[in-house]
Amino acid sequence: MALRKVELLLNRTIENLGLVGDVVKVKPGFARNYLLPHGFAEAPTAEKIEALKHLRAEAQAELAKLRAAREALMARMEGVSIKLIRSVNDQGVLYGAVTQRDISDQLVADGYHVDMRAVRLQNPIRRIGSYACVIQLDRDLKTEVGIEVLPDRTLEMMTAAAAAEEEAPAPVAAAETPAPAPEADTKSAKGKKGAKA
Repeated sequence: MALRKVELLLNRTIENLGLVGDVVKVKPGFARNYLLPHGFAEAPTAEKIEALKHLRAEAQAELAKLRAAREALMARMEGVSIKLIRSVNDQGVLYGAVTQRDISDQLVADGYHVDMRAVRLQNPIRRIGSYACVIQLDRDLKTEVGIEVLPDRTLEMMTAAAAAEEEAPAPVAAAETPAPAPEADTKSAKGKKGAKA
């Protein structure tokens, strides 16, 4: 059984729902438990809609101004890269992950006012390195910023190449004395022949 939606007039702008003066359809529980008790909405009438037209025009002008500011911020953020210095262990794993809040705080410190909710980081960053993160200020306003996570100290990590160089001399030394290996093979072959007999 599908629930019918309730039609209400918004007395104030509700994010992701509508502007003041909008007539919206919402689920009965949302209306009963949130919108109506807080006075954010009421039953629509022609008089109330007419009374909120002035507030609606102001809200639309404010929304247009906010949109222009967001577009300007997006233009400034094109190609931006931030650096975060974090404590790490010897393998380059961070002691604390880099989260949306860390990225937002660094962007604000660099002069880009970005709210934490605009940072779209799929997973927390747990290792040093270079990453990309999407900043979404509106449904159609997105940009990508570079994030470089650096260690707070110099690391003495063994790279894969260094590990390979250290292991390489051991097999070469074994190859220089191949005589014992074939004898072992011939003894085992003789032992197998003797076992068959």
